[in-house]
Amino acid sequence: RRTCLVGRLSPTRPRLASPPPPHSIAMALVNGNAKVQNSTQEDVTDKDFRDGYSGHEIFTKSGGVTYNDYILLPGFISFGANDVSLQTKLTKKITLNAPFVSSPMDTVTEAQTAIHMALYGGIGIVHCNNTIDEQCEIVRQVKRFKNGFITDPFVVSPQAKLTDIDDIKQRYGFSGIPVTETGKMGARLLGIVTTRDHDFVADRNTLVKDVMTTDVVVGEEGCSLEEANAILRDSKKGKLPIVNSRHELVSLISRKDLRKNRDFPMATKDRSNKRLMVGASIHTRESDRERVRRLVEQGVNVIVIDSSQGNSTFQRDMIQYIKSTYDDAVQVIAGNVVTVEQARNLIEWGADALRVGMGSGSICTTQEVMACGRPQATAVYQVARFARHFGVPVIADGGISNVGKISKALTAGASCVMMGSMLAGTEESPGEYIYKDGIRLKKYRGMGSLDAMNAQGGSADRYFSVGDKVQVAQGVSGNVADKGSLNRYLPYLITGLKHSLQDMGRKSIADLQEGLYDGTLRFDTRSSSAQVEGSVHSLHSFQRREY
Repeated sequence: RRTCLVGRLSPTRPRLASPPPPHSIAMALVNGNAKVQNSTQEDVTDKDFRDGYSGHEIFTKSGGVTYNDYILLPGFISFGANDVSLQTKLTKKITLNAPFVSSPMDTVTEAQTAIHMALYGGIGIVHCNNTIDEQCEIVRQVKRFKNGFITDPFVVSPQAKLTDIDDIKQRYGFSGIPVTETGKMGARLLGIVTTRDHDFVADRNTLVKDVMTTDVVVGEEGCSLEEANAILRDSKKGKLPIVNSRHELVSLISRKDLRKNRDFPMATKDRSNKRLMVGASIHTRESDRERVRRLVEQGVNVIVIDSSQGNSTFQRDMIQYIKSTYDDAVQVIAGNVVTVEQARNLIEWGADALRVGMGSGSICTTQEVMACGRPQATAVYQVARFARHFGVPVIADGGISNVGKISKALTAGASCVMMGSMLAGTEESPGEYIYKDGIRLKKYRGMGSLDAMNAQGGSADRYFSVGDKVQVAQGVSGNVADKGSLNRYLPYLITGLKHSLQDMGRKSIADLQEGLYDGTLRFDTRSSSAQVEGSVHSLHSFQRREY
């Protein structure tokens, strides 16, 4: 019966059209648009088959957007991940080899963090929750760490004691110290004292003159850095003093610096003196003008005006003071801002870069408490789209918690990302490790927390709270898990970011942002279920090791 019924209906049953053979699909160019012509003569423009959305559609058509709300679509790969360039602009005149900036927070950036950030191509911004002397000393340590010709090395006199050498080594890590007649630069060189000269001397009150090496290989003033390095290699010494015709000490070269040049080819250095670059933060008080003067004397490369809301008369006056007093001797990063109107003012006042973000940091409660701010991805895109017309780079500050979000910040138009919590748990960040429930932790606090506001130096003026009888916290204090050393963590971030750009088919950050503005970099939205699907799921348990 069933067979009969099927036979009876089969003559009128619609027949399924077989797919057209490959040769029947033709591409044609009509009025500059690629069209697909199939066997049914239906013309469909290339636009209809284009995946995803442009950046402008993502960031402007659906309200405020965070990094979790979108994802990048893959591109075409024709190069290796190692071929990806991460070179980018920090300010109008400072270029970094990696888009990483450490946040000016007292639990994030002091000397060791700033040194390692610069060694791996980024830059550290030293916090100002301290005295002027303390901040300048941190900048000085960074500047001393890696040099070509060290023009202001530590020098001792023959009458110095080994306890003085021990103190210098403990505080600054230097062990090979020139000895001059007066204990100062510009005096006649008498010798050099190194660890091998005094390592086994029990009496630490012994005078330097009794143990120092007097047969010293030297370089002559006027020799090039390459010539001086050649002398150092051939002599197999650790230090090479440079002297003038009167045998007076004028500079010094270290073998360690040769190794660092070999091991850290991406290091961010001054072109003029080969020292590591470093930034420092200030507030907008009148007394901070003296802080600026002292920092410039120490050779700081960039000043960050640290304020939660940068569109103010206080910031205007500070920017204009710095630019009129020091011109291009130091670059100025202004902020924070999240709107075009804020950015317009800061650019007009002379800012060399903008810091974007308000309330999006992991320890920041500004949006919750003050009901003021903006979703971070939208803020970055809108400010960067405006600022690029004036050649002003944008730094995405807040909401950065992994490699993917670094990449997303760059695809929104940022030139660099500023990291706080990502670096706070490293060995090089300030503070001591603690253990809780068997987990190794470090303290991390927002500069808007009451702890930070009441600390020495104080961050209250960052939130316009100086002199208030009642302080309103805009941040919290907490702990972050141990991340190990920056010597492992930063290479992981660099490699991960290169692979991310490779997946997008972009060979450089400049190429990435060109795609953002010409619409060839494609985005898609992520629903809450898409976010669940795109993360680890459906497992009973798992262990996550990122590097």
